[in-house]
Amino acid sequence: MEQLRTIGRELAMGSQGGWGQSKEFLDLVKSIGEARSKAEEDRIIARELEHLKRRLADPDVPRRKMKELLLRLVYAEMLGHDASFGHIHAVKMTHDESLPLKRTGYLAVALFLDERHDLVILVVNTIQKDLRSDNYLVVCAALTAACRLIGEEAIPAVLPQVVELLAHPKEAVRKKAVMALHRFYQRSPSSVSHLISNFRKRLCDNDPGVMGATLCPLYDLVLEEPNSYKDLVVSFVNILKQVAERRLPTSYDYHQMPAPFIQIKLLKILAVLGSGDKQASGHMYTVLGDIFRKGDTASNIGNAILYECICCISSIFPNPKMLEAAAETTSKFLKSDSHNLKYMGIDALGRLIKINPDIAEEHQLAVIDCLEDPDDTLKRKTFELLYKMTKSTNVEVIVDRMIEYMINITDHHYKTEIASRCVELAEQFAPSNQWFIQTMNKVFEHAGDLVNIRVAHNLMRLIAEGFGEEDEGADSQLRSSAVDSYLRIVGEPKLPSLFLQIICWVLGEYGTADGKYSASYIIGKLCDVAEAHLTDDTVKAYAISAILKIFAFEIALGRKIDMLPECQTLVDELSASHSTDLQQRAYELQALLGLDKHAVGSVMPADASCEDIEIDRNLSFLNNYVQQALENGAAPYIPESERSGVISVGSYRSQEQQETSAHTLRFEAYEMPKPSLALATSQTSMPTPTVDLVPVPQPGYYKEDHQTSRSQASGDALSGEFGVKLRLDGVQKKWGRPTYSSSTPSSSASSQQATNGGSHSDGGGSTTSSQTRESSYGSKRQQGTEVSAEKQRLAASLFGSAAAKADRKAQTSRKTAKESSSVEKVTVTNVAPQPVKEQVIPAAAPPDLLDLGDEPVSSRTPSADPFSQLEGLLGPASATPVTSETSATSISKAPDLMAIFSDDVPTGATSGSTDPILGDVNSMSSHKGATSVSAKKGPSLQDALQKDATARQVGVTPTGNNPNLFKDLLG
Repeated sequence: MEQLRTIGRELAMGSQGGWGQSKEFLDLVKSIGEARSKAEEDRIIARELEHLKRRLADPDVPRRKMKELLLRLVYAEMLGHDASFGHIHAVKMTHDESLPLKRTGYLAVALFLDERHDLVILVVNTIQKDLRSDNYLVVCAALTAACRLIGEEAIPAVLPQVVELLAHPKEAVRKKAVMALHRFYQRSPSSVSHLISNFRKRLCDNDPGVMGATLCPLYDLVLEEPNSYKDLVVSFVNILKQVAERRLPTSYDYHQMPAPFIQIKLLKILAVLGSGDKQASGHMYTVLGDIFRKGDTASNIGNAILYECICCISSIFPNPKMLEAAAETTSKFLKSDSHNLKYMGIDALGRLIKINPDIAEEHQLAVIDCLEDPDDTLKRKTFELLYKMTKSTNVEVIVDRMIEYMINITDHHYKTEIASRCVELAEQFAPSNQWFIQTMNKVFEHAGDLVNIRVAHNLMRLIAEGFGEEDEGADSQLRSSAVDSYLRIVGEPKLPSLFLQIICWVLGEYGTADGKYSASYIIGKLCDVAEAHLTDDTVKAYAISAILKIFAFEIALGRKIDMLPECQTLVDELSASHSTDLQQRAYELQALLGLDKHAVGSVMPADASCEDIEIDRNLSFLNNYVQQALENGAAPYIPESERSGVISVGSYRSQEQQETSAHTLRFEAYEMPKPSLALATSQTSMPTPTVDLVPVPQPGYYKEDHQTSRSQASGDALSGEFGVKLRLDGVQKKWGRPTYSSSTPSSSASSQQATNGGSHSDGGGSTTSSQTRESSYGSKRQQGTEVSAEKQRLAASLFGSAAAKADRKAQTSRKTAKESSSVEKVTVTNVAPQPVKEQVIPAAAPPDLLDLGDEPVSSRTPSADPFSQLEGLLGPASATPVTSETSATSISKAPDLMAIFSDDVPTGATSGSTDPILGDVNSMSSHKGATSVSAKKGPSLQDALQKDATARQVGVTPTGNNPNLFKDLLG
């Protein structure tokens, strides 16, 4: 985005005539836009490149004119033409002292070069110098170029300066420094592994942009080691809560949604941290419920946040009320007319059915509509959903639909995927052997050679082993049905090669097993297959092997079989083939025909395809021969690695790498400095400066010291191997920077109080209107759409008997209503009216928005909720007793060292501590230093809180001071 904005500014300056001769560039852009063909465009660019080459060769070109020429080179390369002759001029412009020219040079270099380009080495020194500049715009340009150009070898050259810029007073510099450090981590994790704690520290930055940029590297770290970041769950939840409550500046809003991209990234992080962790998931339920209630389905970004909430709920520890809210949102997606929202609904439904399969039954008609939709992308996503919800009761319908769709598509990649899924479902849920064989035949017939060869081998193994564990009758029936189906298919033209291999193998193994078909008939079919595929040696090899098996089985049974003329012709032809494999198979067949039945039975036993073959890898049967040869004076075998004059592959590679490195640039000066134990001890003994950050304890440099010792040991071994070792004890180092390390903070995390201040009114009216639109849409859909009988039958077959149960339940309810109404009419006419006592129904209490149905999960750092603290004012039943043990724990808590430097100093101990990083520091004055509420004169606090809770439920924001997350920005 920074590069695009820069190009836009340059174009705007050119349109205003600020470049002198920039009209040439505008004419170039105009002529390219008016080009009628690609050839004409290439001629224009080639002519322009020749002109630029001549202009750049002129040593008297003014600097501002050089800037325009570089932009024209960038435009030419963007269109796919080579402008490498101007790359060195872009490198030279990065050295310019003028800010516009320097930024243009960095822009051109970032677009022209990459980290592996030879000219990058000329830019590293410039980047180092600009990172120390006093102009923050120059520093930002250098950081942007560093993300693009600094490779793994040059990272140590700029890493110390990038780490120093994390504390720069300008928020734009801090943000770009975080991005550069993240980029270095992606390219070489070992180079910045000791600086990971800086990401934790930047999470509490006063600027939301820096905090949002820190979420990206933290997400990558959480994916690798989730357990190491469980302590940040409360922090992430607190950030998400305050962002959702619109406590960020309005400049971060997008389509009236508060910082949606920060919310999405936080939800992704929470989904990983809460996976399988009930305690961590317990902190997330409240904020997820708030996001669902405030969700706006009128904009794409609002739907994106809701979809990410569903993904988070499907990943964390399940909660019934959260699953119900996710299913309701999924239903809105599926009922939408937008294909994009339907796609999201299908994907969300696929995630939810992993937790609760019954959710899919509520949306069966919507799934069938998506299955019959002309949009191919939506149809594919629906097939993925059906694949996940396949059972033994609906496997036939789903697999038949998949095969029908596979026949009609031309995308080979997706055709292969559909075929493999059909095979997997058929193997796992096959209702009968005959259906399994027919399904596999359809897959191989229409998918062709796109099916993986392992699928064919699995099918042959499955037919050989059988389905029945001890039922031989079921296995023989399976093989007999396979032979029958293959004999019907074998005569069809254009069968795939892989399918023919399966057919030949099955006919050779089991063609004559049940006695239904004669050996001559099977051999004739196999000869026809071989003659029809003269160019496919693999098919001919399978065919001749199948013929050999049939002859062997017949001879072993004592039956006499005559050689068919076409079979003899095939054997003679293969005996003279250019393929040695086919020749060997043909000669083996001829040799087999001359053996008796006992020899044939031992060579080719019947039904031995499933027997395990024992392989002697040590060739122990040759031991006697080897011993006899040694006694006769033969030389013993010497391993290749021990032979003289022979270099092993590993030593050759290491020697080649050393020779290559001797002729290339050396980067030993940029190696990572290794912290010494004395320096670490001195740093821990020194008092750490107090900063407005929450220190996070790190394991120190134990791992790095361990790796250092291993690398030193390997280096000594390597030097000892080559016989050369330098003694550097006491020698002063001339290269490299002095040792630096990030100081490990020693102070404990400060506990701050957070109060649930009044949130902005952001969802009351919109939620009501969206519900009204939804209800009106649902009524129109019910009135105007009549479900056909075919769809009902398809739904019943896909989702089981749920649809039939629903119909019977509806009919039963209608009959009951009619009977009750008739009974009421009879009683009214026959019985005299009697005075009816009015039954007083007590009004239901308003639902608590913060109650999600689960017990609160205790943790080491529970977040303080003022509503839970003030529940005692609403009545004695809802009051939560505070045990003496809890109060004693809160009183005996260690003193808070970081609270000395906070803006608001609490006057006493409170009943809970909030997030150690981003808790609200504005606490309610009525609860400072108190764990119980005493009665006071004046208005009733119970009535006031009851009115406040009612006002919050209807969407009215009570007046009062809202605690701000970023006080320095909002004043």
